Amino acid sequence: METGSLENERSSGEEPVWTALPPGLLRMRRLLLVLWLGLAAVAAAAVPGTVAGPAWSACAVLPLALMAWGWVLLGRNWRSWRYAERADDLLISRGVLWREETVVPYGRMQLVEVTSGPVERHFGLATVQLHTAAAATDATIPGLDPAEAERLRDRLTELGEARSAGL
Repeated sequence: METGSLENERSSGEEPVWTALPPGLLRMRRLLLVLWLGLAAVAAAAVPGTVAGPAWSACAVLPLALMAWGWVLLGRNWRSWRYAERADDLLISRGVLWREETVVPYGRMQLVEVTSGPVERHFGLATVQLHTAAAATDATIPGLDPAEAERLRDRLTELGEARSAGL
């Protein structure tokens, strides 16, 4: 029944229903930004300050400025990521300056992986990676909740098997 409604949505020319990434990915990336550039700011202030005098401690301003700039850019990048499940394919859209929309037909999928590194696991996140016959069309959806990543993997695998049955 759900597939019929997706078919009607596609044939009627309506916009697909987009799903945004959960905020956990943004929190993780911002924490890593603050951690690494915070350490750089401390090092930039401490090392020149002890070697060349306190006037060089102003070197810490550059990492702090980069941190503020990166904070804004990470938010814009996170908001640009979204995906939509349609009747015959999966759409993945991303990018701020250069928008990129990837269309992955279910019948072309060869492998759907769910991965989660140690930092992602700590934040309760997982990444879905789609592999197709053409390496250029491999697609990734980062920062999903593990339950959503597994649901998406199972759904995409099921639809991929159904669509490629005639091959």
